[in-house]
Amino acid sequence: MRQILFSLLLISFACSPKTEVQTEIETAVHSASDSLLLTPEEMKYLKNIKQLTFGGNNAEAYWSFDDSMLVFQSDYSEWGAECDQIFYTNWKTDDLKNNAPKRLSTGLGRTTCSYFLPDNKSIVYASTHLGGENCPPVPERREDGKYVWPIYDSFDIFTADLEGNIISQLTSEPGYDAEATVSPTGDKIVFTSLRTGDLELFTMNIDGTDVKQITSDLGYDGGAFFSPDGSKIIWRASRPTSDEDVKVYKDLLAEGLVMPTSMELYVANADGTDVKKITDLGKANWAPFFHPSGEKIIFASNHQTERGYPFNLFMVNLDGTGLTRITHDGTFDAFPVFSNDGKYLVFSSNRNNGGTRDTNLFVAEWIGE
Repeated sequence: MRQILFSLLLISFACSPKTEVQTEIETAVHSASDSLLLTPEEMKYLKNIKQLTFGGNNAEAYWSFDDSMLVFQSDYSEWGAECDQIFYTNWKTDDLKNNAPKRLSTGLGRTTCSYFLPDNKSIVYASTHLGGENCPPVPERREDGKYVWPIYDSFDIFTADLEGNIISQLTSEPGYDAEATVSPTGDKIVFTSLRTGDLELFTMNIDGTDVKQITSDLGYDGGAFFSPDGSKIIWRASRPTSDEDVKVYKDLLAEGLVMPTSMELYVANADGTDVKKITDLGKANWAPFFHPSGEKIIFASNHQTERGYPFNLFMVNLDGTGLTRITHDGTFDAFPVFSNDGKYLVFSSNRNNGGTRDTNLFVAEWIGE
């Protein structure tokens, strides 16, 4: 699943060459609160930042097609969540510091990867609730020191209305089905599935029909998003090549696990043709999303770090050139998503959490190119 990488997890990464990063851009007038939540370098790209959540781990916020709402996942106990559940909010008017948002998932099992459907009245998300009412167990710290994500085989993809009623079940194959996102054109869903024995990308119509496999190389393919015109997809992938790396990948997958510490970004046509690797930075490059122009990608990365931390947001052209650092926070910034009109950026961050482990949602006006 598209998961949060927390600072308190001890992650070891191989060193990688330093990369020159472009940072100059025209500045803009900022609000008084910006200086509390943004660094001076970040003010070249963002202004009028607003913190939306104030506790728990909140991530993967995605816009409704009319940009009026955000749907996201949270494990905030004060909202009654024992593990990740799906909520939505009117981000401009709701006060989530003092009021709980509407929960859209069942409250059973664990959920992830919600996304609005074109009618702005329903969502798609993945849930394990058919496999059991309780939250599935989180993997224990491994003796070999590997940092891993669980790939729960009970995840399936569902649609629900804004009252939380399940409308339909889109997947029913054995094994992991999750990470669904919807094309801006409103006709297709891309998702990750283990149905072939490897973690591959598939597309389907928004009613679950016409399922097609669009990746086939060994390794984890996930976190895919469509370009603004629906013609391309961007995603993160691991590509084990040595015999040892292939064995590690396959052995972990047999345990229902994947190791996300070495991932790069790939782009292709929406049917999976013309695959191009657009980063070769080392370490973990993930959570990519298209810039509204369709010519750039914003993503999270720790490639400039020595110990794998912190994560910051970067932007890169589709051909891999023009790498630009966007955020300069010393903790964790990830899951950047542009609004459909290109005016706002929502992302998750450990900033301003009072030294706790909380990961909160922030929305800022985008003033970058």
